[in-house]
Amino acid sequence: MSRLRNLLSLRKRKPQVAPTPSEVVHHENKWSLLRYRARAEGIEWKRPIVMVPSLINRHYVLDLAPDKSMVAYLVSQGHDVYIIDWGTPGREDKYLSLDDIADRYIGRAVRTAARLSGVSQVHLLGYCMGGILTTMYLSRRPEHVASHVAIAAPLRFSDGGILSTWTRSDDFDVHALVDAMGNIPARLLQSSFHMLKPTLGVWKAANVVDRAASEEFLDGFKATEHWGKDNVDFPGEVFRSLIQDLYRDDGIMRETIHLAGKPVRLSNIETPTLIVTFEHDYIVPKESAIVMLEKISSTDQAHIHLNGGHVGAVVSRKAATGLWPELSQWWRDREEHSHVRALA
Repeated sequence: MSRLRNLLSLRKRKPQVAPTPSEVVHHENKWSLLRYRARAEGIEWKRPIVMVPSLINRHYVLDLAPDKSMVAYLVSQGHDVYIIDWGTPGREDKYLSLDDIADRYIGRAVRTAARLSGVSQVHLLGYCMGGILTTMYLSRRPEHVASHVAIAAPLRFSDGGILSTWTRSDDFDVHALVDAMGNIPARLLQSSFHMLKPTLGVWKAANVVDRAASEEFLDGFKATEHWGKDNVDFPGEVFRSLIQDLYRDDGIMRETIHLAGKPVRLSNIETPTLIVTFEHDYIVPKESAIVMLEKISSTDQAHIHLNGGHVGAVVSRKAATGLWPELSQWWRDREEHSHVRALA
């Protein structure tokens, strides 16, 4: 009876997303920089973590729900955490460029977090497309970054994945699409991702029925579904660059893409770097992400490969005993070695 009752009440469940208290410490155009409030004991580790999510989805996937929040876990471990909320682009933002986002906006977020936390460098984390942006930024502006974590971030686009195959099709005229629409509608992007795994909806429905007796599972499912449908339009010129310069031209690997007037070169990166990939990630193949470790100059580098998918492995209960503690330990080790831990 509890399973049936829970299924009948599923639509009425209101997910509690983005539960961790935060404040806006910088706002510009549509984007904001959020700082999460420290626990009562205060901040133990001086260098802050600046998180950069994808432009397509809302930032709160990293603060999804109670007990499913990477942000809340890191705050509980004494880390000072900031995240970029990209907001909702308007029609006037169709002319935003990669220079605007990957250089100016991320640069201001990094410098603001460093200033407010009273240090000269931050730990930078990029998730999905956010990892592409942080990598590009780091290759050009390494001076304010103490370490870099890229989670499920593709860098080599000649990988044979489904997205790479689609975007290189002669039938996909990205220039006509951007010229006609300006910003790319969120519904169009969402439909494209659904086509990557057409049976996913059926699998989800069956999983809900099987696990409907668990209130905890249903709360987490509802929060994830809410986030998955809470998409935003994609700035047109950035989308054009993403498709043409990255997917089609493989611009990062071939060093043909530029940021702030100079080529993006992975060999410029000497910063400690951690790459995270997932076994069942059908959006970002492992090979397209770990190539960074072959190209960068840093001698302090590591790779974590975990079971799970592109989103689930980041917000699941397993992440609370696996991924999140490993990330926290990565940053702690680099704090202790550089003698910037806060004094008690």
